[in-house]
Amino acid sequence: MRELGLRQVRISWGDQHGILRGKTLEVGHFLSVLRSGKDFQTATLIFDTTNNPVVAPFGASALGDPRMTGLPDGVLVPDPSTFKVLPWLDGTGWILSDLYFRSGERVPFDTRGILQDQIGRLAAEGFEYVAGIEMEFYITRLEDAKLSFEDSGHPPAPPTVSAVSHGFQYLTENRGDEIGVILDILRDSVVSLGLPLATVEDEWGPGQVEFTFEPMVGVAAADAAILLRSVIKQLCRRHGYHATFMSRPAVANAFSSGWHLHQSLRSTDQENCFAGSGDKLLSDTGSWFMGGLLEHARACSVLTTPTVNGYKRFRPDSFAPDRIAWAEENRGALVRVAGARGDANTHLENRVGEPAANPYLYLASQIASGRDGLRNKTEPGPSADEPYLAQAPALPSSLEAAVPYFEQSALLRDEFGDAFVDYLAMIKRHEVGRFNAAVTDWEQREYFEVY
Repeated sequence: MRELGLRQVRISWGDQHGILRGKTLEVGHFLSVLRSGKDFQTATLIFDTTNNPVVAPFGASALGDPRMTGLPDGVLVPDPSTFKVLPWLDGTGWILSDLYFRSGERVPFDTRGILQDQIGRLAAEGFEYVAGIEMEFYITRLEDAKLSFEDSGHPPAPPTVSAVSHGFQYLTENRGDEIGVILDILRDSVVSLGLPLATVEDEWGPGQVEFTFEPMVGVAAADAAILLRSVIKQLCRRHGYHATFMSRPAVANAFSSGWHLHQSLRSTDQENCFAGSGDKLLSDTGSWFMGGLLEHARACSVLTTPTVNGYKRFRPDSFAPDRIAWAEENRGALVRVAGARGDANTHLENRVGEPAANPYLYLASQIASGRDGLRNKTEPGPSADEPYLAQAPALPSSLEAAVPYFEQSALLRDEFGDAFVDYLAMIKRHEVGRFNAAVTDWEQREYFEVY
């Protein structure tokens, strides 16, 4: 580290919402932390997305876990395999960490731990999980960051922004070039971090872009996703822009952003286990895994689409699913089979996710569901060639509707533990309650004058 000229290291962890939190350590102190860990405040585990506690901060009620009583310090254990040097900062390293209690027990609410456990169970069954990230987001020009004391609250006032380009000229080279200056900065930094960036693409909405990655194995894919979001937001802010991974921003002519997750299983001899043979598009392994994804899609909605806003993306003919169906090379289906008969790279694309999803929980939901499909040899049923007309079960239409499916899932309770399911359901029910209590702009316009 001294050879790299590093002066400080950011030690980070992904919280329950998939947002990076962390501390900045001097290099000398960080070297000792590699041996003994670093304290962190378990109070962050009871925060909603506004950083307000969802339960009483003190007393036995703190998440129903006596180890959380009084919100004691936990221990951050850095993962050396995640170490990076941040290219936009002078002499600064970055590393991800896992969450432990001082007793040495893993914190059951650590979402990276949830994914690591699923990957371990999958490995015991003879498979590796391979994931490709395809994430959309908006870049806007920052006009007013709203930094007055009056604008600081739970949550703070959103910034005032303007468009960086016109929209609805999908993949046109000139439109992409209009925001090339900031895109070059983002791309160069992502590549410098060693993330396997594949493409940068102009999307539908004004200033909407998409980053795609080459396939990655296991937890590395989720680590890359959580770092990508943080890198993009930080760099955009430093250069006078605001980036948002909110699925459907309240700006004119917005087109919803999604996170399409490409996935397959690989055997210990590095063979794609989803590719079919002969005239079969998918192997039995691929079909049963997909059957599991469909079977548990409702229960996993809280994990793939965890915000109130994300459900506004599910509209007919919108390139986002509204029901539980699969299809071959059809972007209206929840699960798209990407590839062709005889194609060794055939895989599944789940199109349900929103860009704000916690990467660890999104991937963990897929592995748990797919493993269940493999155990039970769950058939996915016939292909829905017209997904928006298919007689298929509907996805939950709101976060409020999704929470009971999650909470009542025997599979997710068995795979993730009762404590975690109850914990996340409580946080999401709190989020729904705050939304239902808020007076919206629609209500004000609809009723304030007429009544």
